[in-house]
Amino acid sequence: MSMLRVFLAVAVVLAASLPSSAAEQAIVNPLLLKELTDIPGKEMLMITVEYPPGAVDPIHRHDAHAFVYVVQGSIVMQVRGGKQVTLRPGQTFYEGPDDVHIVGRNASTTKPAKFIVVLVKPKGAEVLTPAE
Repeated sequence: MSMLRVFLAVAVVLAASLPSSAAEQAIVNPLLLKELTDIPGKEMLMITVEYPPGAVDPIHRHDAHAFVYVVQGSIVMQVRGGKQVTLRPGQTFYEGPDDVHIVGRNASTTKPAKFIVVLVKPKGAEVLTPAE
């Protein structure tokens, strides 16, 4: 899959799952898509996510192993059954394939936040699936 197709797929899924006011706020950029030939049926997708001040994610899941690394600002994360955490640059967060991400937001209403996400997922699977 070309990087342009990945970018378009990520943008469409995120826009469809976000409230209309937030759909224009999240900036998602795919960095790398790589088939994991030693793990049949799996691929790795690396993206950056930029949140403007006050941005909030909808409740969702990734159906993937998701590794988050904060680059700028502060973000608040929580999966169902887990503890809510505030992460700053250099800190990490993990979501498993069965986790439902119930809190994901910029901790600041005045400063942007940026983080990198590495997803290990089934080949061709959607990046984000809305959940309740």
